Amino acid sequence: MPRLSADQNHRVRLDLNGKAVEADAVPRMLLTDFLRHGLGMTGTHVGCEHGVCGACTVEIDGALARACLTLAVQADGARLRTVEGLEPQPGRLSVLQEAFRRHHALQCGFCTPGILVSLDWYLRHHPSPDETSLREFLSGHLCRCTGYVPIIAAALDAAEKLRKSSVHA
Repeated sequence: MPRLSADQNHRVRLDLNGKAVEADAVPRMLLTDFLRHGLGMTGTHVGCEHGVCGACTVEIDGALARACLTLAVQADGARLRTVEGLEPQPGRLSVLQEAFRRHHALQCGFCTPGILVSLDWYLRHHPSPDETSLREFLSGHLCRCTGYVPIIAAALDAAEKLRKSSVHA
């Protein structure tokens, strides 16, 4: 990474949910602020700002990351996926999002974007999860409303539907 001057803006270019975007950022701007204020992508929530709650979870180059612990300039040239990138088509919910709706797996919705991004990643890498593995995986996310029961039910439901659809594909 090149040395950056603290007193000037730097152009950050990235692939955001399949589209090339760019905007300016000061070197100390967090990725959460860049997404929300620089690019108008408000789905990524800012919770604890310490990487503990998981509300800001995004996918960077295929790996999960906490956007509140990542500088915007670190994402320059990266492929980034946020909760807005989960919908298969504009206005249509993904299998996982639809399962969340069906199982009432959100209440206030603050933690939901980070949990959805994480579970989407997890189900792609672990298509046959069990309740225990899901609970362990989600232990890095704080949800104060649901008690996690409907979240786990939605994830298991989505995993089953995704497995069935891949068998018929």
